[in-house]
Amino acid sequence: MEAVLDRLGLSLARKGDRFVASVPDLVTARALAGWLGLNASRTALIRRSTKETDIAVRVDLDGEGARIATGVNFFDHMLEQIARHAGIALDVSCEGDVEVDAHHTIEDVCLALGAALKEALGDKRGLGRFGFALPMDETRAGVWIDLSGRPYCRFDGTIPGERVGDFPVEMAPHAFRSLSESLQVAIHVEVDGENAHHMIESCFKAFGRALRQAVRVEGDALPTTKGVL
Repeated sequence: MEAVLDRLGLSLARKGDRFVASVPDLVTARALAGWLGLNASRTALIRRSTKETDIAVRVDLDGEGARIATGVNFFDHMLEQIARHAGIALDVSCEGDVEVDAHHTIEDVCLALGAALKEALGDKRGLGRFGFALPMDETRAGVWIDLSGRPYCRFDGTIPGERVGDFPVEMAPHAFRSLSESLQVAIHVEVDGENAHHMIESCFKAFGRALRQAVRVEGDALPTTKGVL
């Protein structure tokens, strides 16, 4: 038994009537918990209710799949892009005043999503922290993320037209600002192109890819010299 524990880098100590295992890092801890069928998931459920919207967002940073229903079809598609390219599970439901405008729904869902991601990240120990993605087709979009604990958003690029389906194009920059505010991260977006649909979709895809890098587990150290993020 001791030889097996040594090979795994584990140690076992008796405390009263039970044994306590010590593991070398978070990666090993999560792998061991999964092998034993224990809960080591990075999940969160956020509910947000205002006079304009009633929202529930659930994220699992180590899951997969998306179930999205916001009442704004193009926005649903964009949230699915985040889930797919970030490699996370995402459930979003929203009842909003879309008969008035899509603004409240898009803004409030992004605020709730950012809050859910922030909660699921915990103390951010062992995370990559930084992410960058630059997908290219006829549209070029780059997204940089820093899980710094300090909200800041810069969106560079002009998206043509007024709407893509039921999505107001002016809400694309606003969506990322709302995510930055509630997730408390720095997000920089650059986009260039001619087709509004492709430009917006590229931004959300790039955000998903950058998020995948930033939330990956690399060890057990806090990725800062300040001692807190």
